[in-house]
Amino acid sequence: MSKLDLNTELAALDHKERKFYQSLDDQERKKFSTYLMLRYSASVSGHPDLQAYYLMATNENVNKHFFDLSKHPELQWLSCTTVSPGMGTQRHYWHNTKKDSKNTDAYQKKLTKMVREKKPNLSDEEIDLWILINGIPAIEQWILDHGDELPKA
Repeated sequence: MSKLDLNTELAALDHKERKFYQSLDDQERKKFSTYLMLRYSASVSGHPDLQAYYLMATNENVNKHFFDLSKHPELQWLSCTTVSPGMGTQRHYWHNTKKDSKNTDAYQKKLTKMVREKKPNLSDEEIDLWILINGIPAIEQWILDHGDELPKA
């Protein structure tokens, strides 16, 4: 059975399974993407302090020299495992790049409109800050918790 599915890989990252890469066979190693681990490791749902920690740890421990290590995927993996503070499995999400920003901006405007309807006492600046601090996944969960459907992307 293949060890390669995103949830298994991210759980290994969160649990600092240093031998995970070594446990992959040659075919799995060809399919495994340390770049995906880098991208996903930077973004988690949860408390804003935890989100900030993952982002800063990813930038400090992995981002700086990631591409310098391109010929050493096991070392890239090991550097990715240093990101987790060892607090169990987290919910990671994909953070869009600027190429995706047109779709993201339109979607965020729809989310902002929904928040504005639910919190009319907040100014536009306060709403933008609230969304920035909490992150899109937390805002989506907040909307779902209030019994509403998420807007179409």
